[in-house]
Amino acid sequence: MPSPIDPGVDIGHVHLRVADLDRAIAFYRDVLGFELKSRMHGAAFLSAGGYHHHIGLNTWESKGGSPPPPGTTGLYHFAIRYPTRRALADALRRLAEAHVQLEGASDHGVSEALYLHDPDGNGLELYWDRPKDTWPRGKNGEIEMTSAPLDLDALIAELR
Repeated sequence: MPSPIDPGVDIGHVHLRVADLDRAIAFYRDVLGFELKSRMHGAAFLSAGGYHHHIGLNTWESKGGSPPPPGTTGLYHFAIRYPTRRALADALRRLAEAHVQLEGASDHGVSEALYLHDPDGNGLELYWDRPKDTWPRGKNGEIEMTSAPLDLDALIAELR
């Protein structure tokens, strides 16, 4: 069996093809709150916390295009990890204020997650991880994730 990947490896950013760059920027900047770092030649780059970019958007091969039809391969969703439960609650508030419909909301034991689609049909998971020492584990020490309904009222109460 090959050795595992270095534990310091992380996924740095996602780059999406979109149909309408202005519409995509409005969603990621105005709804989710990412900062527009640069825009050039049919592309835009957005980030949190001053990083060069977490999200790249482009219309190079997709301007005016449509999402892939059901039954095709491709990205299921990408995940944006929030540092705290309160930060995730703020994301829920932003979505509600923008009238963005959730596709689902789950308590996975290790994390709490909101599921939705962006204006181009790309799947998103917005989540926060609980502290590792609270993750549910089985008798053999393996993580036992769950998929229970997330109490959205309790989550939004974090903002009070």
